[in-house]
Parts: sequence; C-alpha cells; structure tokens
Amino acid sequence: MPLSTTSAPLAAALSDRGYAELTDVQSAVLKPEAAGRDLLVSAQTGSGKTVAYGLALAPTLLGDADTLPEAGDPMALIVAPTRELAMQVTNELTWLYAKTGAKLATLVGGMDPRAERRRLAQGVHIVVGTPGRLRDHLTRGALQIGNLTALVLDEADEMLNLGFREDLEFLLQATPASRRTLLFSATLPKPIIQMTKRYQQNALRIEVARGETGHADIEYRAVRIAPNEVEHAVTNILRQAEAPSAIVFCNTRETVRQLSSGLIERGFAAVTLSGELGQSERNQAIQALRDGRARVCVATDVAARGLDLPSLGLVVHADLPSDAETLQHRSGRTGRAGRKGVSVLLVPISRRRKAERLLAEARINANWGAAPSAEEIRAADDARLLADPAFAQEPSEEDVATASRLLAAHSPEVLAATLVRQWRARLPSPEDVFDPNFGPDPKAGRPGRDRDERGPAKHQRGGPSVWFRMDVGRRNNADPKWLLPLLCRRGKITRQEIGAIKIFDRETKFEISESVAKRFAASAEHSDGDDITISYADGPGGGGSAPGGARKGFKTKGKRAQGAGSAFRDKPRREKPRAARAS
Repeated sequence: MPLSTTSAPLAAALSDRGYAELTDVQSAVLKPEAAGRDLLVSAQTGSGKTVAYGLALAPTLLGDADTLPEAGDPMALIVAPTRELAMQVTNELTWLYAKTGAKLATLVGGMDPRAERRRLAQGVHIVVGTPGRLRDHLTRGALQIGNLTALVLDEADEMLNLGFREDLEFLLQATPASRRTLLFSATLPKPIIQMTKRYQQNALRIEVARGETGHADIEYRAVRIAPNEVEHAVTNILRQAEAPSAIVFCNTRETVRQLSSGLIERGFAAVTLSGELGQSERNQAIQALRDGRARVCVATDVAARGLDLPSLGLVVHADLPSDAETLQHRSGRTGRAGRKGVSVLLVPISRRRKAERLLAEARINANWGAAPSAEEIRAADDARLLADPAFAQEPSEEDVATASRLLAAHSPEVLAATLVRQWRARLPSPEDVFDPNFGPDPKAGRPGRDRDERGPAKHQRGGPSVWFRMDVGRRNNADPKWLLPLLCRRGKITRQEIGAIKIFDRETKFEISESVAKRFAASAEHSDGDDITISYADGPGGGGSAPGGARKGFKTKGKRAQGAGSAFRDKPRREKPRAARAS
C-alpha cells in the first residue's frame, strides 16, 4: 500500500524512517472498511503492530488536520502488559507522531509516580501505560479521561495471562462508552473473544496469517546438545554467529545469573534482564545493548515482549519455552521490520519430543543439527580475520614507517603469526561439545545387544557397589560420553566412583561405589534442568537381581540403601533387554 494513503505527517515520518511499504497488518487497518470502527486484530509479534495502531488512530485523533490541538487531558490511552513494551510503544509513537506536535506520557510501575503526575498535569495527547499503574492514577484522580476518544489494548492475551483482567475491566468500564476501542493480540483465546463482545461495538476482525509477516525473516534452528553442555553450546553459538547483539532466554532468574556469569568469565560483554531488576537497571541494560557496550543479553521472558533492538540478529533459547506462543514472542525479538534473524533452540535428548511439539504448534520448520564445533568456529575466525575491513584502509605514513621497522626486525611469518595470536586473544575460546546425534526417529531404537560400557576412568574393583537407573536409554541415544559427565555433575562424585554402565532400550543402569551411594542419591535427586530422573535399581539387568548383581569382584548389597530422598524410594520399572543379556 502506498504510504501516501496515510495522513500526511505520518506518511512523512514513515518515509523519513525508511519505510518503502507497509506490512500486512498496517495495510489492513487502513482499509476503507476499518475506518472509524472498533478493531479486533490478531497478528504475530514483529509484524509492526505498534505502527499499525498508530496509523489507525490518526483519523480519530487528527481528523483532517496535520497537527494535534493544544495538549490537555489525553485523547488516546494505550495499555501494554509490561514496562518494556510500554516504553517501546512510546518510542515508536514519538517518531511516528513527531510532525503532529504530539505530547506523550508513559505511566509504568517502577518509575516515580510523582514525576508521572507532573507530566500529566502539563497536558498530554497520548498516554501509554501498564494496567496497574494506569488504574492507580485513575483512582487518585491524576489521570483524567473525560476527553478520551480511543483506547488500545496491546498484547491483550499476555495481559490476561499475567492476571490483569480485573484492571483491564476497570479501565474499560471507566473510559467513555463513545470511545473507539482497538484490541491487538497475538492469539484470540476465549476470554479475549468474551471481552470483545462485552466492550467493543461491531468490531471488525482482522487476522494476519502466520508466516505472512513477522516471522518470515527468521531462520529457525534446533540444536542437539548433551544435558550438561548448555553453557558450552551457548558459547559456541554466540561465537559462530558474531551477531551485533543477541538475546539468550532462560526460564528462571537463577539460570540467568549462572549463565550470564559464565559468559562474562569467558569474555563476552553480557548484561541481564529479569523480573528482580529495578526499572533503572533494566533501562541501563537495554541502553548498553543499543549503544554496543554489551552484545549479549541473558534474560527471562520479561524481555520476550516489547524489546526492539535494531541490531538484534540472534535469539538463543537456552531453556525451551513453555509453549508455542512464548517461542514466537521470544523469537520475534529478531527478524523485525524486514531484517533477517536467527532463532536457535537448544534441545537436550530428553526434551526432543517437547521441542518437536512446540515447533509443530507454532507451524515452524526448524533445521536440526549439532552445536558449532570448536574447529568450525576457528575456521570462521580465520575467514573473518582475512575479511577484516582494517586491511582495506589506506595506511598512513607513520604506519608505513613503523611497518618497515618491524619487517627489518622480524620475518613476515612472525609478524603475521603475532597478528593472528592477538586477534584470537580478544575472542572467547570456543568449547568442545558433544553431538548426541538424535536418530531420524526418536521412537526407533538401535538394534543389537545391550551394552556393558565404562567411562574412561574405571571404578576400583573389589569394593561394594549400588546399582542405579536413569530414564534415558538407547532410544534417547544414551552414550557414556555425555552420561559420565552428567552423573558426576548431578551426583557430585568423580568418575573413579562410577562402575559399569549398561544401556538398555528405554533406560540405563549404572554402578556407584557404596561409600558414596547415599550422597550420590541425595544430590542426584535434583534434576538441575536436564529433565532426567535417577533412582535406585534392582540390579544390572532386566531379571530383577539384587543391587550390585553378582559380578565378579563386586560385593552385593542385600537391600537398597536407606535414608535417601523420597524420589529414590519408589521401585523402578523393570525392563528386559531387546537382545540377550550382556555378559
């Protein structure tokens, strides 16, 4: 749609911003049948919804004029679920309405309410805020809405998910009945439809199909990882991409702290975003990303909505999102406004089914593969060094003189090697990662006998041992290469205290030295995010023998160890090997 079909000052702002054409949702709200009506709009994140309702509001606020009247009580009220999204909306509308003389105010939790009241008293045209803070200003009389002509609910589904329904209904009931109501939502669950019927009049429903905008410019990748190698995989993905800025999403604040600390120790310029930070700290983190002082943001889902960084080229899901909608909102931080982006899901063996379900529900086709290897990253580093723009710059006379003295003192090979060494020294070192290499069908196990396998460091023979089991096996591509580090980390033991490892179709059984078995059981009870259950086993095979079995050189225990956590008291399911029992 030509930009000239919008109001003249907004069309000029779009042109100055570099818009060549409107997105689907922006075009849809400007169609003749949408003029002046209540709208119920469903479109994915990153599709340009903020500009869309900014354009849709223009006829209501401006009429035929090019500038707004003198500021007083607000003419439009925009409600957003989070502080970050509200501030982002204000930024977008500020440039869009810059030529109209619009005055905007942002009312959000975590900011000084007295400063907000002073801003309102000075007169505003458009107010953007979060539900709780808007309600607070309304009940205290600081926010006057008698002249309100338009109300926008942005990310309405998220506001309901966050428990703002009561605040939303308060706002809807308090605003003038003659207002125009625009409701924007990524999804349209039943509560949204009910709210529409109750508070909107003859609303025009606009749906922008998935994939037509917003996510068309995002490349999705699913990366196989061993459960104990999340940090290593994140390191290598960030190193390979070398994106101007990236976001790594975690599910908990504690994981954010741990992962960000690890990345900073490796030399990444990283900041964090989570609900425990104050608004000032959040603003500082976002500004550090915008001005290039930080290149990586480790965040909880608080950053999944409303954060718009022009340079953001990579999103990494260190923890799988809870649902398909969260996957889309997280990924939608990149690939915005026609820019390309990459979204990477880290998938431990035990989470493959969930990852496949999330991708299917979101209608996303992801490319599955391994995490970048250290060799691949070093090769990419060499290519980037050879293509460094510094080599294309014309040297100054002083540079040439210094280079001549260096060549007189050292050979070209030594100088080049020194340059390479200094280049690599400023980069975080890549990590060695293991590829679990899921088979083409996770339901199909590999044929053959059950294996009696050991790690590189063998358990001392002759001492008593206890058998344990874990609920991953051949179908999950269980392999001692990643099982051994996982057991050491979960159980806080050394490899010397692990005996035989027997991998069955659906489970794995392994020996732990009796001297550390109780301590191992107590520590291994906590999953540590790998979603693998560890419990006591009846014996090494599927025949129900006593713990420890009757292997030569090992004493057997007559009963299971006592005193462990409740997770280890339930008797595990027995399973026969697919082929003959391992000898």
